[in-house]
Amino acid sequence: MLLGFIVYIVDGTDQILSARFHVDLKTLHPRDSCSPSVKGVSSGSNWTSLRVVHRYGPCSPFADQRKQLSHAKILDLDQAHVDDIHRRVSHSEPLAASATAIPTRSGAYLDSGNYVVTVGFGTPKKDQTVIFDTGSSVSWIQCQPCVGSCYKQEAPLFDPSLSSTYANISCASCFCNELLNKPRCSASDCIYSVRYGDGSVTAGFYAQDTLTLSPVDSTPGFRFGCGERNMGLFGRTDGLLGLGRDKPSIVSQTYNKYGGVFSYCLPLTSSSVGYLSFGSYPAGDLLLTPMLSDPNSPTFYYLALTGISVGGQLIAVPPSIFTRAGTIIDSGTVITRLPATAYSALRSAFRQGMTAYKSVPGTTGLLDTCYDFNGSGGKVIIPRVALHLGGGVTINLGAAGILVAVSRTQLCLAFAGNGDDSSMGILGNTQQKGFNVLYDINKRVIGFGPGNCS
Repeated sequence: MLLGFIVYIVDGTDQILSARFHVDLKTLHPRDSCSPSVKGVSSGSNWTSLRVVHRYGPCSPFADQRKQLSHAKILDLDQAHVDDIHRRVSHSEPLAASATAIPTRSGAYLDSGNYVVTVGFGTPKKDQTVIFDTGSSVSWIQCQPCVGSCYKQEAPLFDPSLSSTYANISCASCFCNELLNKPRCSASDCIYSVRYGDGSVTAGFYAQDTLTLSPVDSTPGFRFGCGERNMGLFGRTDGLLGLGRDKPSIVSQTYNKYGGVFSYCLPLTSSSVGYLSFGSYPAGDLLLTPMLSDPNSPTFYYLALTGISVGGQLIAVPPSIFTRAGTIIDSGTVITRLPATAYSALRSAFRQGMTAYKSVPGTTGLLDTCYDFNGSGGKVIIPRVALHLGGGVTINLGAAGILVAVSRTQLCLAFAGNGDDSSMGILGNTQQKGFNVLYDINKRVIGFGPGNCS
């Protein structure tokens, strides 16, 4: 899908003054039907690829995919997710009461929210459609019996009594102690509990069973939460697949098979399809930036955001503004968060490049740089935005990474500021759409390459 092309404006001294996109607004809105995908579920000797879809869109497996939340509620939930991440990093709350929140997404216009994959649990396998999240490490699904409460999901609840390979993990096991929060016990069985920033909760037995990613690829003894008390805003998904860096994550558990390597491409709109892959990758197609870490926040993937360009010009922000609190990349955050000083400079530069269009108030306090393109004929010109990362990497964002549509004619700058410069920055999934995003734990690099999810 062609989202725009770059126009360079050159003065008499042959210096590039600005770079701008010609954008067809239709490319930023989902279609009513699911677009075909080249890449589906497939496997090789040391890799596996899964089909990724937006859970609220025509490609979704859920019957109520058209059910929508208000845009204000969507952004409120995303802010709750970000607040929770900031609390976890600052350790202002006990870890037992916090984990990555999962924002519920409408997908009709603001369509860059949660993405799901379908995997199999148990023997014989039962397919479960789960959110995948790089900011969480504990995977879990809803299980029978639901002794407390369970939210409504599309597929039947997983019944561990029907799996010949299921087993609860003992409280005496070292696997119980790998949980981030202090585990509890029921008799001799390990109990997990996760509370999300939006108030959602899952709890139950920490267990192990066979995880099937493809017909020829299974992982015996995969550790996950078998949730029997689950409440909150999980849509109709069956659970969550944790891609974080801690021991409980699927990345750590499959390290011997895939070498700590995974990648994904998030679809450009909710009517198209992406992929999640584990294993080998063609390094020549990727720009690699160092993967950083913080021992106080071991779940997250850090990278170095060193600067931002708008219209070909670097915004005037000291590098120390970006490095003070650091930046993580997160598949569960929708809108990228920047230090307050950096966001103010980005917003100012972007507004200067958009004076030809009618500005309108934002839908909430989160998105404050919005435009009404009614009467534009569906064609607009916007400044190019580029992110500069450690290792000399520059990521030129497409239109889908710069503007987010809140209606057919109203679009907003898809960035937001933290309340100050001390809160950690977050590279959200809106800016990741359409890229092949790679994580290599062994080589400690994060890669960005051409994808378009084909």
